[in-house]
Amino acid sequence: MFEFLSDPNVILSFLTLAALEIVLGIDNLLFVQIVASRCAPEKQKMARRVGLVLALGTRLLLLASIAWVAGLTTPILAIDWFGPEMVFDLSWRDVILLGGGLFLLAKATTEIHHHIDGGDDGLTVGKYMSLGAAIVQIALLDIVFSLDSVITAVGMAEHLSVMVAAVVVAMIVMIAAAEPVGNFVDQHPTVKVLCLSFLLLIGMALLGEGLHFHIPKAYLYFAIAFSALVEGINLWARTKQRRKRAARSAA
Repeated sequence: MFEFLSDPNVILSFLTLAALEIVLGIDNLLFVQIVASRCAPEKQKMARRVGLVLALGTRLLLLASIAWVAGLTTPILAIDWFGPEMVFDLSWRDVILLGGGLFLLAKATTEIHHHIDGGDDGLTVGKYMSLGAAIVQIALLDIVFSLDSVITAVGMAEHLSVMVAAVVVAMIVMIAAAEPVGNFVDQHPTVKVLCLSFLLLIGMALLGEGLHFHIPKAYLYFAIAFSALVEGINLWARTKQRRKRAARSAA
């Protein structure tokens, strides 16, 4: 047991996989936050925690059934609408990714309309999403996000215990970050719109994967990181301007 823990290859595999799982969990965290923000204020914290705990449970269940996950890539239907040279082999993984991508596109578009047209300040108690409805939406999308996470884990680590440990550590980090990230997003409307735009981007990527158009994750995360950097600069500039105006007013 101790020889296993002291193996540098195992330790490196664990650290690399944990870091990747945290990065891959960003989309999950964004979706959980967006859905939780539609709940009543006193239920948002519970929705975030339950959503991320469900994400952890889904990942662990899929890791425990690796053979079943591998079987999801087996074609269940061959579509040759465009001739024998362009046969499309549809698998259950494709179906899940396509469904998840369409749901994310619809959800993000609806939330953008709600945010811009309705406005969060105009919500009344009767218009809040119930905790149960929020958890159901989060649980369904957890399956889609977990597939990507588990397939990455299986491809990078040889030992199931290393995969489980990396996933658990990554989810603990996400649970710890959920509340401060959620509060920050709620306090900055432009950041919330940016997060919804990220969900649109991720939804398109899921559709592409489901249609066998591989989009390198590095492209997606570069776009997200660059957009977040630009928004960070904008927030810093606005904060600096407010401080200058406050100083002039005080003088």
